[in-house]
Amino acid sequence: MRAATTGRRRDAPFWFARFDNRYAPYLYVAPFFVLFAIFGLYPLGYTAWVSLHDWDLLAEDHPFVGLANYSALLGDADFWNSVVNTLGIFVLSTVPQLLLALWLANLLNRTLRARTGFRMGVLIPNITSTAAVAIVFGQLFSRQFGLFNWLLGLVGLPGVDWRADRLGAWVAVSTMVDWRWTGYNALIFLAAMQAIPRDLYESAALDGARPARQFWSITVPMLRPTIVFCTVISTIGGLQLFTEPLLFNSGTNPIRGGPLRESQTVTMYMFENAFAPHFNFGYGSAIAWMLFLLIVLVAIGNVALIRRTGRGGLEGD
Repeated sequence: MRAATTGRRRDAPFWFARFDNRYAPYLYVAPFFVLFAIFGLYPLGYTAWVSLHDWDLLAEDHPFVGLANYSALLGDADFWNSVVNTLGIFVLSTVPQLLLALWLANLLNRTLRARTGFRMGVLIPNITSTAAVAIVFGQLFSRQFGLFNWLLGLVGLPGVDWRADRLGAWVAVSTMVDWRWTGYNALIFLAAMQAIPRDLYESAALDGARPARQFWSITVPMLRPTIVFCTVISTIGGLQLFTEPLLFNSGTNPIRGGPLRESQTVTMYMFENAFAPHFNFGYGSAIAWMLFLLIVLVAIGNVALIRRTGRGGLEGD
């Protein structure tokens, strides 16, 4: 009897250890998935359900209309104008931003005096208030007394009405985005660069490779996963751009993004329809889902392009 009791006591730690090894990891990650289901999946599903209704926020009845909101959206000229603006600002901001971040990270990865201070300094734009950034850049891109129009005048070029000119508005908003997020991406690239083995650079130097050759033949290929990550994150943020163009066009009805919607993004158009002045929540939800599909398509295209470019570069080397 005593031997049987002792055997059960010995088996208890074994079963507990087996349970801990098999099921404990799922319990550790379960809180994340529970929170994601509550604050991620449920709003996503609810938005899809609302997009199938004529959902006026000021009305009590919300009749089911099926795909009518999506059909109307495909023929909405203002929606496609916001898509073009979003993609234009995205290209002008994301491409220079990642290239500058890569170049800046390469500089910070070298032996410099006060290197820690410089690395901390590149984050200052990111922690600056977006409203303050918009006020400063709004003055820099002012039509009459702005610094950039003054510089254009020095070289004999006419000034630009940055808020009323479509390309000018894209450049102004993209400059704000680049100034704010370049340092953030540079630190991500810097962290990945420091994980590259130094032996690769030493071997390349012995073979006569110069720093520029080492950068393109060693650093960039080794950073491909990090470049893909930063590209996807920048794509998500760039296509959801809202605050910068809204504050840049501060004044009368800034949600339109200028007098003729020169810089109105998809998120701004979604807000305009879902809330004031239209209060058409169903139509705004349909815009949100179209934006979701746009982000997925652009992100997949960017990742495929980066991978194909990386393979071509490695084959060329």
